[in-house]
Amino acid sequence: MGIFDFFKKKKKEKQADWLVVGLGNPGGKYAGNRHNIGWMVAHSICEKHNVSLRQSKSNYNAASFYLKNKIVLVAQPTTYMNNSGEAVKKLIEEFNIPDGNIIIVIDEYNFPVGKIQLKDSGGSGGHNGMADILDKITDNKFYRLRCGIAKNFGPGGLVDYVLSDFRPEEIEKRNIMIKKAVMAIEHLIILDNPTRAMSEINSGKIF
Repeated sequence: MGIFDFFKKKKKEKQADWLVVGLGNPGGKYAGNRHNIGWMVAHSICEKHNVSLRQSKSNYNAASFYLKNKIVLVAQPTTYMNNSGEAVKKLIEEFNIPDGNIIIVIDEYNFPVGKIQLKDSGGSGGHNGMADILDKITDNKFYRLRCGIAKNFGPGGLVDYVLSDFRPEEIEKRNIMIKKAVMAIEHLIILDNPTRAMSEINSGKIF
């Protein structure tokens, strides 16, 4: 099922079982940035399922596919990172996403490149995109899939660092991490047992 099949339906009929949102910034100059790991994961899971992210009339790119009889909607906000909540709110409203069936993929500088972690609650952790989502979405029932980008910066260097590309020697670890993130998303959706899924993902059991 393509994303435009959704758009042809009346608004009240639009429905997805799961929403996966990869955070990042639009535009070629940001494509390889550490801050855009969420966009990379969104692209990778769509590529795996042979669907293409398309620009909508709203403030996001999106694609959809079936996974074990569940409709998965994958999106990339095009609002820039600090306004990610606007797109997430619109997606939830437009596609009637069930409570709790949302996965937000973000970068995490407190983790080394290669490490991922799935959580079902928490604050922004200083992440501006997550902070805006928490500000715009009153219901905090969504998963955070945190992907490590390492912490190779000094005082005051955070902004420049997250807007820098991964170093050549980090690319292989980054690519493996993206594959692990895709597997984690699929595992959570297919297993339909959040507690077990988080335990197996965070322990590395499924990789």
